[in-house]
Amino acid sequence: QVQLAESGGGSVEAGESLKLSCSMSGATYGAYCMAWFRQVPGKERTGVAAFDPRTGSTSYANRVKGRFTIVRDNTENTIFLQMNRLTQEDTAKYYCAADRRVRPCEIGAVTYRDEFLELWGQGTLVTVGS
Repeated sequence: QVQLAESGGGSVEAGESLKLSCSMSGATYGAYCMAWFRQVPGKERTGVAAFDPRTGSTSYANRVKGRFTIVRDNTENTIFLQMNRLTQEDTAKYYCAADRRVRPCEIGAVTYRDEFLELWGQGTLVTVGS
């Protein structure tokens, strides 16, 4: 059974950084389009970033572009979301998702198809204080 597990969430102050992890078990992520989403209670889930292991390409939502970066670790079958210059608006539960079918593997496509993505992690909470 293929599973995703996120970790690394926590509470930080505005302007600080945090690094989230998404580990895949039961398969290697190389065949999957990998993505990060976030959701605030009572609001819709939104796409944050996407990573195509097949090409190495990354793409980001406008709200995080220039502050968030996806980093890969092939040896650990893990991807990371490095989040810098955090603001209170970044407070949310962050989810990792994966799908073998999304083409192209970029933030617009994964956001559009989020209800149909194959795999989801359980989420990790990020809280940014003032």
